[in-house]
Amino acid sequence: MRVKEVADIAGVSVRTLHHYDEIGLLTPEKTTNAGYRVYSDEDLERLQQILFYKELGFPLKKIKSILQDPSFDRKEALEWHRRILLEKRRRLEQMLSLVEQTLQQEKGEITMTNEEKFQGFDFTANPYEEEARKRWGDEAVDRSKARVEEMSENQQQAMAEEMNAIYQKLAGLRRLSPSSPEAQTAIAEWYKLLNTFGNYSLEMFKGLGQMYVEDERFTKNIDSFGEGLAFFMRDAMEIYADRQK
Repeated sequence: MRVKEVADIAGVSVRTLHHYDEIGLLTPEKTTNAGYRVYSDEDLERLQQILFYKELGFPLKKIKSILQDPSFDRKEALEWHRRILLEKRRRLEQMLSLVEQTLQQEKGEITMTNEEKFQGFDFTANPYEEEARKRWGDEAVDRSKARVEEMSENQQQAMAEEMNAIYQKLAGLRRLSPSSPEAQTAIAEWYKLLNTFGNYSLEMFKGLGQMYVEDERFTKNIDSFGEGLAFFMRDAMEIYADRQK
């Protein structure tokens, strides 16, 4: 298929497809002698994956990094997209219901209790817990939660401050190679800290780093300390885990 046909099917502009080609995100399999781009079925599958990530708010640079990762698995990615989108749909339906009830109250049709006014909001749930349970099992997650719950409020605050300090340290090193002595020393501190309330094997530590870039919630939070930090930590954690084996 040529670029105009692909643009029409995918609902994107020809200019967008040209841009994806220019930055190496989606380079068509073939180009005719006249210079026309020709897209294969595999190219269309890659475009679909790009648009899935784009819909979830991923910047193009991160999408490219994810798709070029040798460990990228299309089926796993699609299952992840489905989980995230179902959760977003659930939250949106909950919020929509709350808005509709609030409008009814404004019109005098119903009276809401104070509890009902806030039933659509939930800031207490850990958005990463379900994913962690799927990857490492209930026992490992429950053990980590129990250790945190055993801490006093002051201890939890101190731990949070220490975590933020390491994030800031790593953010200051992210322009270096993740294999550099400075980066590896800092990531070793991260591994040690995580094991004060968890029981992370080297493989789990390595897998956690991968979650930092696969899950946009992780990426957004970590990159608030410095753009690109999530990917830097992923690479540093992988190197550290492999070296310690």
